[in-house]
Amino acid sequence: MSNPNDTDCRVVVLISGNGSNLQALIDNAESYQVVATISNKADVYGLDRAREAGIDTVVIDHRQYPSREAFDQVLADTIDGYLPDLVVLAGFMRILSDGFVQRFKGRLINIHPSLLPKYPGLDTHQRALDAGDSEAGCSVHFVTEELDGGPCIARASVVIEAQDDADALAARTLVQEHRLYPLVANWFGEGRLALSAKGASFDGRPLPATGHPLDSEQAD
Repeated sequence: MSNPNDTDCRVVVLISGNGSNLQALIDNAESYQVVATISNKADVYGLDRAREAGIDTVVIDHRQYPSREAFDQVLADTIDGYLPDLVVLAGFMRILSDGFVQRFKGRLINIHPSLLPKYPGLDTHQRALDAGDSEAGCSVHFVTEELDGGPCIARASVVIEAQDDADALAARTLVQEHRLYPLVANWFGEGRLALSAKGASFDGRPLPATGHPLDSEQAD
């Protein structure tokens, strides 16, 4: 990890689509630099976003590989070629193999559109509505072998309104994602985040299961 006085934390972002979180990461970089964007799909707008920002882009089509592990090996080798301090999953629609996760453990983060540990996996907004929840939101977490189960770094909540459907809730949650993800990436670039066998820590102190207790002005 970069030391706290180093603003040259190198970040590689993995995408599969529109790249709105990638754009937020590019626009709000203070203590890190996005050095490459890698997609498993060639014709996605996220790659255009990266190119417009002068960031290297790479396409690795998972359909060209005989197994998940074979794809992940090439992906990991490509990532390592950029000497990253941090690897960020930003709408990367691939389940990563255990070997890949182990290779980047402690410097691999993801954002998930629910208040983890609630609703890992897909259809998070509809599941929150179906459960009658009063709030939803998003979570940034370290990636481990358990799907959406790694230690939470921070969460941002959204009040569920009576008229909400899944699309409306997703749109408001995405606004929070765009604020939360760069915040966490900047923390990492400042050397404030770490992952150990005991879990995630911030400024050397263990984080609670729900992540950093954000001040309202940080999440809102």
